[in-house]
Formats: sequence, C-alpha cells, structure tokens
Amino acid sequence: MVKKMTLVEKVNVTTGTGWSQDLCVGNTAPANGVSFPALCLQDGPLGLRFNDHATAFPAGITVGATWSKDLMYRKGKAHGIEAKGKGVNILLGPNMGPLGRMPAGGRNWEGFGPDPVLQGVAASEEIRGIQDAGVIATAKHYIANEQEHFRQSFEWGLPNAMSSNVDDRTLHELYLWPFADSVRVGVASVMCSYQLVNNSYACGNSKLMNGILKDELGFQGFVQTDWLAQRSGVASALAGLDMTMPGDGLIWQNGNSLFGPRLTEAALNGSLPMERLNDMVTRVVAAWYQLKQDNVTQWPAPPPEGEGGPNFSSFTDDKIGLIHPGSDDKTKVEVNKFVDVQGKGKDGHWHLARQIAAEGTVLVKNDDVTLPLSKNKKRDDGSKYRVGIFGEDAGPGDGPNACPDRSCNQGTLGSGWGSGAAEFPYLIPPLTALHEAFDSDYIEITSLLANDIPVKTSSLLHDQDLCIAFINSDAGEGFESWNGIRADRNDLYAQKGGDKLVQDVARECGKGKSSVVVVVHAVGPVILERWIDLPNVKAVVLANLPGEESGNALADVLFGDVDASGRLPYTVGKSLDDYGPGGQIMYYPNGVVPQQTFKERLYIDYRHFDIRAITPRYEFGFGLSYTTWEFSNLTLTEQKARSALPAPRPDATVKPPEYPPDIPDPSTALFPPGFRKLRKRIYPYISSLSDIKHGRYPYPRGYSDEPHALSPAGGAEGGNPDLYTVHLSMSVTLKNTGSRKGKQVVQFYVSFPEDVVDASTGDHIDFPVRQLRGFEKIELDAGESRTVQVALTRKDLSYWSVGMQNWVMPTEGKFAISVGASSRDLPLNVQW
Repeated sequence: MVKKMTLVEKVNVTTGTGWSQDLCVGNTAPANGVSFPALCLQDGPLGLRFNDHATAFPAGITVGATWSKDLMYRKGKAHGIEAKGKGVNILLGPNMGPLGRMPAGGRNWEGFGPDPVLQGVAASEEIRGIQDAGVIATAKHYIANEQEHFRQSFEWGLPNAMSSNVDDRTLHELYLWPFADSVRVGVASVMCSYQLVNNSYACGNSKLMNGILKDELGFQGFVQTDWLAQRSGVASALAGLDMTMPGDGLIWQNGNSLFGPRLTEAALNGSLPMERLNDMVTRVVAAWYQLKQDNVTQWPAPPPEGEGGPNFSSFTDDKIGLIHPGSDDKTKVEVNKFVDVQGKGKDGHWHLARQIAAEGTVLVKNDDVTLPLSKNKKRDDGSKYRVGIFGEDAGPGDGPNACPDRSCNQGTLGSGWGSGAAEFPYLIPPLTALHEAFDSDYIEITSLLANDIPVKTSSLLHDQDLCIAFINSDAGEGFESWNGIRADRNDLYAQKGGDKLVQDVARECGKGKSSVVVVVHAVGPVILERWIDLPNVKAVVLANLPGEESGNALADVLFGDVDASGRLPYTVGKSLDDYGPGGQIMYYPNGVVPQQTFKERLYIDYRHFDIRAITPRYEFGFGLSYTTWEFSNLTLTEQKARSALPAPRPDATVKPPEYPPDIPDPSTALFPPGFRKLRKRIYPYISSLSDIKHGRYPYPRGYSDEPHALSPAGGAEGGNPDLYTVHLSMSVTLKNTGSRKGKQVVQFYVSFPEDVVDASTGDHIDFPVRQLRGFEKIELDAGESRTVQVALTRKDLSYWSVGMQNWVMPTEGKFAISVGASSRDLPLNVQW
C-alpha cells in the first residue's frame, strides 16, 4: 500500500488536518488512491471526551487502586469497544506519564500510581483490552512530563517549555519501565510529551525516539505528538517523529504546519530522505493493519464511500453541525448520531464502572469496626437511628458537566479536569445512593450539602448517631485553572475548607460522642493530619475518582456488599515535605528555559520514605479489609542461575519493507487545478515549483546515513527477549482467616544485594530499600486458602548499567524477596 501512495498521500497520513477542521480532536486526511481512510484520534484515558452516550469510567488512579489485572484489562476492553462504536481509530490513552514523581502533579490522576511496575502492569492490561477491541491504543506522555507548570511553550508566558533533566539509570528504571511494558504487549502508538528532556524537546529528541523507543524497546508503531508539542520540522522527523497532531505548528489553530506542505518540500528538496518518510507512513499503515482496521465490515469507509468514520462531533452537541467547524466551510450535515455505546443489560459498562470504583476505594481507618454500616439499625429506645451526611462533595452540585472539561470543583468529585476527562452521561452522588441503601423504616437521614456549617444549624448535628463527612481535592491539565489552582495542586490538603468541615462535624456530631466516617474523593494523596487522630473519627475511606457510578460504588463498600479491597497506589504522607525535594512542584520559573533536575533519582514516593526512614500516615499498597488474612509458606524456586548480562541481542528475523528511494516529480505535489482551499486547513500540496530549493540541509550534529550500532538491550518488542526470562518462581499461601468472603492483594517486593559495584565504571550501585516486582489480587471465601504464584524475570532482578548500556544482574550477594499486604507489612522473607 505505501509503495503505491503518492508523495502527497504519504504526507496526508503523517499530518493532522488542523484543530477542529474535522470531527475528532485529531484527524488525518485520507490516501484515496490506495483506499486508506482518514483516521480519527480521540481523547482519552477516562472515557471518550466530547461525546455522548459513552461511559465515564473511574480515573486511572482508581483503576490502579484496584490492583486487579482483570479489571484493568476489562476496563480497557470496554473502553475500546466504546471507541470503536463511535468510529474512533486511535484512542489517546492510557496515560503512564506523568508517573507521579510529585504528589501534587496535576495529571497524576490519569495514570495508575508512582510505582513503575504497578503503572506498567495497569497500562499494558488496558492496552491489551483496547487493542483486542480493534482500536489503536496510545501510550502517553513519553516521557518525564511530571508537572503542568511550564510544560508547554507559551502556555505559561515563557517562549520555551521546561526541561526535565533525568539521568540514564533513573530514566530506564522508573519512567521508561511502563512504556517498555506497553511496547511489549504491542501498543501501536506512543505520544511524545510537551516538555524538553535533558534540554531537547521530547518530540524532537532522537535519543528518546530513535535510540531508546524504536531501537532498544523495539517499538513497531508510530510516534505522534501531543497537541502542538512539535517544535521543529525536518529535525523532528529525523529524530523519529512519525505524525504531528493536530497538524498546526507553533501556534494553535493557525493552519501553519511544521509538516504538511513543509514535509512535502523537505522530501522534494532532499532534506528529508524518502526512506524516513516511507518509514513514517509504514508505521501508521502497519498499525492500521495490525488492528484489522482494513476490515470494511468492522470499519466501513467514511462518507461519501461508506457510512463509517466518526459518528459524533467534538465541537457541537447538535445533531446537525459543520463538517469542518474550524474552517470557512459552512456545509452542515448530521454530525452527531447519538450512538449509545455503553452496552445493554448485564453487559452494560456501568456494571464494570461500579465494580472498578468499589474495588478502587481504599479503607484506611476502621476503629471499633465502624464499617460496614447497617442498613436497618434502630436506637436502643426503638426510635429511628439518625445519620447525618455533610459536605458539598456528597451532592450533585450543578451537575457533573457544569464546567468545560470538568475544570471546576463543585458537587461530588468524580474526575480531574482536562483532556483526560470525559462528559458524564450521569453521575450518582453519594447522598442519592445512601438514601436508596438505608432502610427508611429504620434510618432517618439528615443532610447539609455545604462545607460551612452555620452556627445556628450546629444543633442539627447534636442528635445524630452517625455522621458521614465528604471532602475532596481536585487538579487537572495546564490549559485550565480553577480557584487559584493552575492545574498542579498548591498543596495536598482538602480543598474548599474540607479539613475544617471534618473538625466541625467531629466536634458537634452527637455533641462529640457519635462516630464520624470521612470519605475523601481526590486526584491523589491528601494530608489527613488535621483530623485523622480525633477520637470519634472512626473510619476513613479514600475513594479516589470513581466516575459515573460514584455513589453506588461507595455504598457497596460502606455497607459491606463487597469487601473493602482497594489498596493505595501511592503513599499518604504526613506533610508535603515528607515527599522530599523531588516531590515539590516548580511553581516559579528558574530561567527562560526552566530547569527541573530529578536529583532524587530513583527515590520517589515509597522509595523516598523508605530510604529516609520517614513514617508515612499510610504506606504504599496499604488498605484494610472487612476480613482477616494470613500469609505463610513462602517458597522460592530457582528457574535459572544468575548471570550478569542477558543473552546477546538476537538477529532480526524479519526485514523491514523496502521502497524505491527516488524523489518524486515535484509537479505531482502541486495543488490540483481549481482546488478549493479551506481556511486554516492543512494540506500536503505545494503552491509553486519555486518553493523547492535545493541545498544542503543543516543536519544535526551526529546525524549520519550510516546506521548506529544497535543497543544490546534491544532485539524484540519491550527489549532484549532474555530480559523476560524467568529466574525465580515464588509461591506463598494466602488464607482468609475471617468470617466473610474478601479480596487481598499479595505484594512481592525485591531488595537488591548490598555492595554492588558496576564492572564497567567501578561505581558503587545504590538501590531502594525495596521495590515492587509483582502482585496478584485474590478472592477467597471465609476459611479458604490458596497458593499464589509470581514469576520474577531477569529484568526484575537487574539494574540499568550506564557504562554497559544494558541491564545487569548482580551475581554476588543476596537478594531478599519479601511478601505481604503492603510495602511496610511484609511478614514473609526469603533470600536468594
């Protein structure tokens, strides 16, 4: 197919048509001569942005809190089914960058937590699900895009984005790990990020895209930009960029692309080798074929040839709307067909959304077995038991879609804000679900959906037998702000006076003698210290961002219809300072090109708390259950002996396609006679042959026509296949020692040997105290036992050697493998 394409068709495949020029947030133009269609790219990780009749799933951080591989996959599959049903070819998710270096980072909630293994497992399971549905998944944002402040040129008043400065080992062992897992399961697209990495823009960084992603990790798909993240033309193409989105260049929605006609010119004047352009196109077309989108039964051609393509518009909610809304074309057609993709009956995706939200709810405090609650309890005198529900977060507010891209905190919090959010088809407030769950013949509910309790109504609390206080903390993407929060949170405290609300409720509820349950909806860790130790604050539930089924899922947990089985995907510290210097947002620029150096290296989140011996409020992996558990019989079986280096990189078994390298006749790239150009739309054509000027292009230093030496760490998707050879098989017995069915997450941590010296540099290699390397979520009936097994691979037991540019397994000293219920509750240990 690519061989038959004309030059302008190849450019069409690699260039977006411009913001709002077509119906999706990103659109390419077709290659009509070979029947390759225009492609629709659409946000996002939580659900389908700018859409109707589609599920608003729980956010990534909630999915991470489930620690359930099954739910991760099923969420991806359902999401992919919905995208396909709407005519979306490329889904812009999942999000694994930011990893979560800084707990106040604005977009951490889109990902799965600040551990690379948890993040990598969740991302790869979602990708498998999305692509099993026939939709191209996108691993984003590549790489080290860890805060919103200064992430993008001009967005923050500076001409340049910030530079994330990361050393080679840290890059490989933390930030690259989930991308490697994603490539290993065959992700078809990767999105490069806005900011610079080591002072080179990520979307123009040859080391990152060519050297690491495409060579070392063996990525076979295409690299697309984040929206307006491209900062150069030919240079970015040479560096490994394959597709620019949304097509506009340095300025939003101006129709002046760095690819488009400039890519055509670069090919015609010899600046861009045809081999590179052909590779760019091949990667896009190969992804399309790989996901079987050439099947016209499953993917009908767009109009006028067929009835396929997107059946919605991102730019109007009306049935009839502009087909090219960002242009001067006033043609209107039916753009929104209101196709319901949420599933039906028992297959309705709301069931899955509710289960994920429930299993992603983390019970962190439960004194006096306050939870689960009774639905039909009465007072000792036979009168109704009185329950008070307090806080704006318990109610509907002005509705879930009151603000664009969910960019305000009002009502109950179901999502963060930005392009990673979605339109809610509905949102069940906690108050509604609690009213339905409590038996009104036994329970009298009083509610005050405000965070300020007027003095005159404080007596309302005095007669309550139980009070439930709802608080929250919101954040989002950098193009929106709310109430002084410019995307990244300003601190980790509850917002809108939430801490004071809890204090007031605790003081007044039953005149300070009745029990209080606190529910927190948040984008990440929240500091609880202002009230966590109050004697009548008996139970605390961290419900993360639960999506559309919020109230129902919470009720399932509060009443014990399901076990409390969520586990923290992050550490809850006692202060923001507890997270160390590396955990702090840079709120003010330190130069024209702000420099943020990741000096903490490997030590983020629980790794930092461990190495600094800081006691958190609640550790990574922690969560209470309604039943009790016992771990026993930890065994280790060596499957393969230690050796320092993986097997040599295997030779390629398949050669890439070859095409004639000849430069086409420039006249084939001219605008066709009588062609109507739409305003601000990006085309591949040139206006005049005089546009083609021959000369030597100023190639970047180090550029050569000769191939560079291949990475010894490469050789297959995800890296050298020997990295995934199993060296240790671990097994442990888990027993439910309680009186009810429940779910437990069995967590495996590895501690590396001491006194490791790198043979290539002579440097002493330091390691985190322990690192998560595997987990399984297990459901057991009361009294039931099961053997849980986890395999540890060479990569799990290796570090990245900067000197050798390879993964190295220490061959001296003892590894320690610890197993338990959290990063600090590890009752079983064995050495190897």
